[in-house]
Amino acid sequence: MTDKTEIELHNPADMPDVVKIAEIREPWIKATILTPDDYLGSILKLCQDRRGVQVDLNYVGKRAMVVYELPLNEVVFDFYDRLKSISKGYASFDYTLIDYRPGDLVKMSILVNAEPVDALSMLVHRDRAEARGRAMVEKLKDLIPPHMFQIPVQAAIGGKIIARETIRALRKDVTAKCYGGDATRKRKLLEKQKAGKKKMRQFGKVDIPQEAFIAALKMDS
Repeated sequence: MTDKTEIELHNPADMPDVVKIAEIREPWIKATILTPDDYLGSILKLCQDRRGVQVDLNYVGKRAMVVYELPLNEVVFDFYDRLKSISKGYASFDYTLIDYRPGDLVKMSILVNAEPVDALSMLVHRDRAEARGRAMVEKLKDLIPPHMFQIPVQAAIGGKIIARETIRALRKDVTAKCYGGDATRKRKLLEKQKAGKKKMRQFGKVDIPQEAFIAALKMDS
């Protein structure tokens, strides 16, 4: 902190005011990956994309052994799944925590219907924040079921929205009983429905399925 004290964060929701922060340090790991040579290029790219620093590369029999230092933040959610996917299950992965290093980290909040969802907030590197935010809101758009009102899903850093998707409202045909060509009555019914949905969005509660929380945190890239 700017007053020389240190705070250990276990939850992004506990992030202090940024003006009081002098430096943020994040945990780094030393990862050892054993893989058949066929998949080495894809694995090196995966590690580089996750801000990794290559330490060693050699061969043990017919397998390549690569050692990388990586931010734990880039590994904890889906790194192992991605590794298994690109190596068709043949790569093995082991790691140890080594130290804490300064990083340009920011708190990214997810807002559903303009309300922050603390369980989905995260600390991310500034350079990856927009891509992560976009991936999160795109996934949540598919994971949260439609309600009777339109639901905006947003990713934000501070007061700045960096990504947005909209879950369309379930639509009920309120003009179904208007037989014939009574356009004025139809228009009034649609306007009444529109006003009702606006009110529901203002006061409505959005139900987020439990499985959406874990699924949304798994990045595809």
